Amino acid sequence: MDRASNFTPGPYQELLDAKPLRSLAPMFPAPMGVNVNQSSTPPLVCVTPVGQFPLGFGAGNLPAFGSTVTFTTIANGVSRAGTSANGPIDATPISAYKTRAGIVSLDDEDDYSGNPGSGSGRKSKRSSGSAADGSNGVKIKRPKPVYKNFVAGKELAFLPPSSSDPREVVEAVHMTFEALRRRHLQLDEIQETSKRADLKAGAIMMASSIRANVGKRVGVVPGVEIGDIFYFRMELCIIGLHAPSMGGIDYMSAKFGIDEDSVAICIVAAGGYENEDDDTDTLVYSGSGGNSRNTEERHDQKLERGNLALERSLHRKNEIRVVRGFRDPFCLTGKIYIYDGLYKIQESWKERTKSGINCFKYKLLREPGQRDGAALWKLTQGWIDNPTSRGRVILPDLSSGAEALPVCLVNEVDHEKGPGHFTYASQIKYLRPLSSMKPLQGCGCQSVCLPGDPGCACGQHNGGDLPYSSSGLLVCRKPIIYECSEACHCSLNCRNRVTQKGVRFHFEVFRTASRGWGLRCWDPIRAGAFICEYTGEVIDELKVNLDDSEDDYIFQTVCPGEKTLKWNFGAELIGEESTYISADEFEPLPIKISAKKMGNVSRFMNHSCSPNVFWQPVQYDHGDDSHPHIMFFALKHIPPMTELTYDYGVAGSESSGSRRTKNCFCGSSNCRGVF
Repeated sequence: MDRASNFTPGPYQELLDAKPLRSLAPMFPAPMGVNVNQSSTPPLVCVTPVGQFPLGFGAGNLPAFGSTVTFTTIANGVSRAGTSANGPIDATPISAYKTRAGIVSLDDEDDYSGNPGSGSGRKSKRSSGSAADGSNGVKIKRPKPVYKNFVAGKELAFLPPSSSDPREVVEAVHMTFEALRRRHLQLDEIQETSKRADLKAGAIMMASSIRANVGKRVGVVPGVEIGDIFYFRMELCIIGLHAPSMGGIDYMSAKFGIDEDSVAICIVAAGGYENEDDDTDTLVYSGSGGNSRNTEERHDQKLERGNLALERSLHRKNEIRVVRGFRDPFCLTGKIYIYDGLYKIQESWKERTKSGINCFKYKLLREPGQRDGAALWKLTQGWIDNPTSRGRVILPDLSSGAEALPVCLVNEVDHEKGPGHFTYASQIKYLRPLSSMKPLQGCGCQSVCLPGDPGCACGQHNGGDLPYSSSGLLVCRKPIIYECSEACHCSLNCRNRVTQKGVRFHFEVFRTASRGWGLRCWDPIRAGAFICEYTGEVIDELKVNLDDSEDDYIFQTVCPGEKTLKWNFGAELIGEESTYISADEFEPLPIKISAKKMGNVSRFMNHSCSPNVFWQPVQYDHGDDSHPHIMFFALKHIPPMTELTYDYGVAGSESSGSRRTKNCFCGSSNCRGVF
């Protein structure tokens, strides 16, 4: 069993030795003519805090989170994680400090918290730090979440070794950030506090030196691929794609032969200025500065810092990484950032903007021969708006109306006309009627279930926390998740009703080059988002022949690979018990489902040893935990038109009960060869 199922958070321990981050100081460039190597004093260093600051720290007192900041700690000239010239650093989460009145957000461009519900204007009748009992309305005082210190530099089992494939390292760091952010958001929603969980997660990872691609570079960033999507600027920072958490221009001093010059290395075009980005191969980018929301503070832009670096890049002809921002189709206030590859500046000029200031303009052209990034995004958004514009379509709706959104069938590889005959079914078929199965206990919550409500039976059934965020994202993987059922008093709008509402994405079943039919999506899919259920016929586990070579559509809860098991990693960073379970601890469920004769889009998901989807048992319409619904969730952010895959299970695993194996053609760097 997953240890998380038996873990009930008790009263949070008091934070000991909560002192300001006085051991952290910014590293400023040496004055001209001064040789820094002649100094015997160890250089000052900085792990830049973000989000809330301890008393005495204001946004104006901090250096720019960009080119002049060093993110490693140095003692006696040796770089180490978690040490400074003054000794070990207590990497206390910024949430442990109170916020001084009047401190503003670090990121004036990105106010999105990842929580659509946070901007709803809902006024809670509960006071901060308390939760109402759903049964009698008594207000119960709850302790505020104060996290234990984590001493940076401790080797964590959930991170890959440094010799791993760069892509695996980037994904592990990125997934750690997401796990921390989701957990922080869950805790913040209980306390009804600040929703900037992304900044809190980023601060912990920075202080713990858990990053990929430390150090700036011109050109390609190892492990980051064109088309990768992000929802927060801090994500770009922790993987080494774009260092500033606020500024749109990242720059550095680079050598060009015997000369050295400050050049731009990455820009984020996120709509904060009047950028022209309709052309997917051309970008007209506005310089930084002067564009204040306060009309009295607006001024002409100056040729300095990032603007000067862009001007120098025009003459140096160096490659610049471009990240484009688009509106999140699933959240009106949100943005999605897409890495669009390498560009070069072709020309620059100065013009007067609508707000009346003189602004620098830079025209960038995309380097040829790169895979599509923003172009693919715009293409798929066009298909969503007008599905008939999708070419090479065999069948416009494979589900024949069974799904709320049509499932397109496409073949761009060969002349195959479609998969073998099967009956499309959006629901699972059990061996006996639901009415004869054990009922699921319901809650007495009025309207909706609230985070941290001790009177919510469904919350207590899930270990004390509601399993989903207010935007419907799964917080962590568990042995079984219990959603609200027909026996509950809450409405259909309750946040604890996610998977039972069915498919919400535009899926496409497509012909692959070497693995038959596959599944992909026109929409971006966020880590933790519900994708679909594995439907079909539940088969009698006592009669089924798992070695039957004629049925390739049998699902069983075989132990998956390490990547799926470690989806919850990062709990140690906030002082919580690790929820990681090893393959030896994994316990399969007896349920087995065949989608050979009937099923939905899930039957087309292929295996991968580096999957982007995982399965999760969920209950909502009966209480037989040995035969739950098998739901699929996103393991990580999945860009549009990326094949959806999950781990079928480790070959030879005792949990499989089958001797059948197949050769694997997933092509991942850690492919096991068979599954």
